Amino acid sequence: MKEQKEIIVGGQAVIEGVMMRAPNSYAVAVRRMDGTIVSQAERLPKLSEKYPILKVPVLRGSAVLIHSMILGIKALNFSATVALDEQQPGVQVKAAAGAGVLATTSHGIESSRILEPAISEKSTVDKGESGAGMAATAAGSIIFALFFNVLLFIVMPLLLTNILFIYFGLENAPRIMPVGGGAADGAWYQGLWMWLQAYLKPVRPSVSFNLVDGVIRMCFFVLMIFIFSRLNDIRRIFEYHGAEHKTVYAWEAGEDLTVANARLHPRQHPRCGTSFLMVVMLVSIVLFSVIKFDSLIFNLLTRIALIPLIAGISYEIIKAAGSSESSRFFSIITRPGIWMQNLTTREPSDDQLEVAIFALKESLKLEPLAEATA
Repeated sequence: MKEQKEIIVGGQAVIEGVMMRAPNSYAVAVRRMDGTIVSQAERLPKLSEKYPILKVPVLRGSAVLIHSMILGIKALNFSATVALDEQQPGVQVKAAAGAGVLATTSHGIESSRILEPAISEKSTVDKGESGAGMAATAAGSIIFALFFNVLLFIVMPLLLTNILFIYFGLENAPRIMPVGGGAADGAWYQGLWMWLQAYLKPVRPSVSFNLVDGVIRMCFFVLMIFIFSRLNDIRRIFEYHGAEHKTVYAWEAGEDLTVANARLHPRQHPRCGTSFLMVVMLVSIVLFSVIKFDSLIFNLLTRIALIPLIAGISYEIIKAAGSSESSRFFSIITRPGIWMQNLTTREPSDDQLEVAIFALKESLKLEPLAEATA
């Protein structure tokens, strides 16, 4: 259908559920242990209309990334709250009422009911505290995620590459002489300091240096995903990830949003965030090869500072490639992400597809274009 072509949708997997996003709205749906589905749906502000500068190419990519992170963590927090409420039934109604949650039976997607708040003056206070706590948790989660990713995907690959180039005497790496003393005198920290001085001398990054750095970064990423995929709880999230992709495919094909239709589609999707991350890594290799210093600290700080620019450029590449998804360029640029999705997605069950479909339907209820064409 025409309206389905005009409304681009996407989403992400959360704990026992899926978050689906349309251009102007989003919804999170989570399956509870009793078989019901609880959801939260909201309209999204159009930040680019309020701040026109966010329409500028490259800059808009950074803004989209930050907003997606905030929305994703908000969705994860909601799903975690639902899971916590099941373990602590006493706080269930307050949390649900505060979030404005909808619930429905697992086989009654079309008929939903509002969870009524408990008649208590304290519920208003709890709502405010919950909102403040949710904001604080989201901020803390974003800071931790940024710190973890910078450490794992920027700091460690750069230091390891620097050490490898010096150890093997590659290209313009400074030669080192065997270090001695210090440790023989019993001062192990002196030996460590001398080792650091020897192996952390600045190596001016060349193309080959950045290729090795990029390969190490990708290896870290693949290893992290592989380890996570072995965990049962994460495997469940990967199954919901597959359900999200199948549901998006069904929508883009103009089909009725049913489990049977969604089931027929592949679980890998070219516009997945995994494809974006792979493009980010490729762009970083090119950019880091152009912008380089003779100082290890400057190289490290520059790489951290360039994160928004790398994200913005990667967004524009995906956006340009996605304008013609049948093109060879789009196929090439998204192929690594498709391969990675063999790890980050699993075949979902019908119940999981049902949750993804419910989330998409709830988000579309708040979408102005969908309302106009309904």
